[in-house]
Amino acid sequence: MNAIELLDIINTGETSRVQFKEKMPHRDSIAAEMVAFSNTMGGIILFGVKDKTGEIAGLSYEEIHSYSQNIGNYATGNIVPGIYIKTEVVTVDYSGEKKILVVYVDEGINKPYKDKNGDIWVKQGSDKRRVTDNSEILRLYQQGSHLLADEMEVYDTSVDDINEKLFREYFKKEFHSSIEEKGLTFEKALKAKKVLRNEKLTLAGLLFFGNNPQNIKPAFCVKAVSFFGNSISGKDYRNKPQDLEGTIPDLFDKGIKFIESNLRHIQKKQNFNSIGILEISRDALVELFVNALVHRDYFKNAPIRILIFDSRVEIISPGKLPNGLTVEEAIFGNPVIRNPQLVKFSFHTLPFSGIGTGLTRALEEQPDIEFINDTEGEQFIVTIPRPETNN
Repeated sequence: MNAIELLDIINTGETSRVQFKEKMPHRDSIAAEMVAFSNTMGGIILFGVKDKTGEIAGLSYEEIHSYSQNIGNYATGNIVPGIYIKTEVVTVDYSGEKKILVVYVDEGINKPYKDKNGDIWVKQGSDKRRVTDNSEILRLYQQGSHLLADEMEVYDTSVDDINEKLFREYFKKEFHSSIEEKGLTFEKALKAKKVLRNEKLTLAGLLFFGNNPQNIKPAFCVKAVSFFGNSISGKDYRNKPQDLEGTIPDLFDKGIKFIESNLRHIQKKQNFNSIGILEISRDALVELFVNALVHRDYFKNAPIRILIFDSRVEIISPGKLPNGLTVEEAIFGNPVIRNPQLVKFSFHTLPFSGIGTGLTRALEEQPDIEFINDTEGEQFIVTIPRPETNN
């Protein structure tokens, strides 16, 4: 980083990824700061900058040497699991007297990180906060690949909540044989496919083969709305807002049907009596909606949303991209699988390849799609523009 780049950052002020420190604080305080960065999006700590005003105070040679040594020790000795940091010194004045120690803390891949007291910290704006909510802690474990939401047992469920016909049809489709032909009982087959564990349904089992999944997990529906105009605050609807419910294959069918029924069909040299071609590529919509159903964050107790406006279609999935994955990495086929059991079930029941190229194929069909990985709001937003019409 050069001096001009650093001055631009300082002039912007403290953010969720930038922290100022005039001097080295107590080791517990700076360890908590590094824990918060590691558990969130990563960031930089600038030593030698006053945190209240952004005034550049600078550090002496002795301070830089001491701070660099101490913060390295804190990163490995006061944080569990230990983290690795990078440092550099940037001179920001012509006299060479004002030097800033820049400490880079990456977003971690082994979350949740804790301080030596066992406290978990995350960033919230320019500040940090201690995490105590169980669901948020579970999400951090998920982001660190220690916990899989789709394989967790669902409280107050049993084998009686399974739609036996659905599961038997699925089993035969995957194995080309019935459960009995494979020498299994129905219950053993459920356990073999991770649908049943400790006499309870797993989340994947409930969502794919449950009798009424939303009776037990009401937030895991799809909220679908078609607006007049282009504002989400609008109250004029083309279709009454709907809560789509059912298994994941049911949600897929209902969601695609809702989208198709609220989009125009355009004549492009078809036969006069033809219904026309959907104004947005259907193949792209299928890829994007399957992606939302299979890869959303099921630790977040929130629905997927389909929002149709005059100018665009939005598909909003709960949860940002997992494990630090960026949009650029995702669209070039670098998958990080958040829900492996859902992926397996989808391969045999949905138009889904399971190789992580869904976004790439959607872009090939519809190049004007916009992807937003909203890390602050923890959601993944897909926006597909609708073609303009003179009507």
